[in-house]
Amino acid sequence: MLKIFNTLTRKKEVFKPLENKKVRMYACGPTVYNFPHIGNYRAYVAADLLHRTLLYLGYKVKLIMNLTDVDDKTIRDSKKEKKKLDAFTKPFIKGFFEDLKALNILPADIYPRATEHISEMVKIIKILLKKGIAYKGKDDCIYYSINKFKKYGKLAHLDKEQLLAGASGIRADEYSKENVRDFALWKAYTKDDGNVFWDTDIGKGRPGWHIECSAMSTKYLGKSFDVHTGGVDLIFPHHENEIAQSEGAFDKKFVKYWIHNEWLLVEGKKMSKSLGNFYTLRDLLEKDYDSFAVRYLLLATHYRQQLNFTLKGLEAAKNSLQRIWDFVERLESIEGKNNSKFSDIVVKYSKKFKSAVSDDLDISKALAVMFDFIHDTNRLIEKNDFGKKNAKEALNLMKEFDSVLGLLREKEKLSKELADLIKQREKARKDKNFKLADKIRKDLKKKGIILEDSCSGVRWKKI
Repeated sequence: MLKIFNTLTRKKEVFKPLENKKVRMYACGPTVYNFPHIGNYRAYVAADLLHRTLLYLGYKVKLIMNLTDVDDKTIRDSKKEKKKLDAFTKPFIKGFFEDLKALNILPADIYPRATEHISEMVKIIKILLKKGIAYKGKDDCIYYSINKFKKYGKLAHLDKEQLLAGASGIRADEYSKENVRDFALWKAYTKDDGNVFWDTDIGKGRPGWHIECSAMSTKYLGKSFDVHTGGVDLIFPHHENEIAQSEGAFDKKFVKYWIHNEWLLVEGKKMSKSLGNFYTLRDLLEKDYDSFAVRYLLLATHYRQQLNFTLKGLEAAKNSLQRIWDFVERLESIEGKNNSKFSDIVVKYSKKFKSAVSDDLDISKALAVMFDFIHDTNRLIEKNDFGKKNAKEALNLMKEFDSVLGLLREKEKLSKELADLIKQREKARKDKNFKLADKIRKDLKKKGIILEDSCSGVRWKKI
């Protein structure tokens, strides 16, 4: 039984989707004006952990992750580079998908782009105008009147009256909107937008940021769906405004479970280019860090706890990963007598792991279960109380764990050149030509291959 913390109620709840064993899930994706930074990827890894856990527990999941390819930032920066909007965003979209693959994040079913869903946004805005919840300002922009939505502030647990009172000291006629807290649904065209605009029934212009997600999520998941994820920075105003728009238009509860991950700090401080602690995944890969080590570090702290990302922590993540990979490789070359009681050990650890991830994605406990299993299994191997059948059971359990964790990858094949060098070294050892064997070993290390000699033969791994 899965329990998950719901931001809406501020409680850990038993997870019950709207349809039995079918989950409709929306994850806020990137704004493609640059390559996402590691803080963004914490949110995507957290969403991936939930996605994988739901699949592991037997749910069918339909996952949508949007691409915000039109907003103030994309327009600003495309103008700076004197590029059309789609040409400007194209390399960042391509880079985003490359990063998802590098971090072993399961793909969403659909990645809708905001620019391809303008008509859906216009439909919602027209409904809100007809209901009197939205209005046209003096500047021809269309705004959402938060005063018309009684439940405004329910996600962030803010008092709407206080929000309105906080704006009362500012004269409304200083602005084009009725209340300074109202937000834009549609921005009327200005020369600053250049060639980015749409001619629609509600005027010439472009959408506000918040309406984009309401339109894309409800198109593909329905007017009510199960799960919406994102970072805590999106709770207010973005997700609050999504609720107001969607529920204001359709008179249905928009999302049942809101799941938010906490902030990521770097070296104990907020990430900033001026502090020199701003990293994209590409920055880390250029420093020769493994993308799976980055995934491990982003994954290993509970999603509702702040994560302090450090390069020292990344090294520790790399070492933890190596322990997992070495164990799996060891299992693949086991000989010996089978332990008749090992199946019971496998069942015990499987139950423990499932219990951990079912408790609000308790990743710390889940990882501890896996490492305890590795420790206990290694002890049996060292006592020669472990055989091929046991190794197969252990490998299957590690794959079960990994269906949630996503930390194993297919072993790379060696090039013919490297494979031949390993064979030459083995022949040199058999011929007791240890000088040549050592030279080949050193040559392989320079090429990024480490050899480990064991009773069952030589093993290699990349560094």
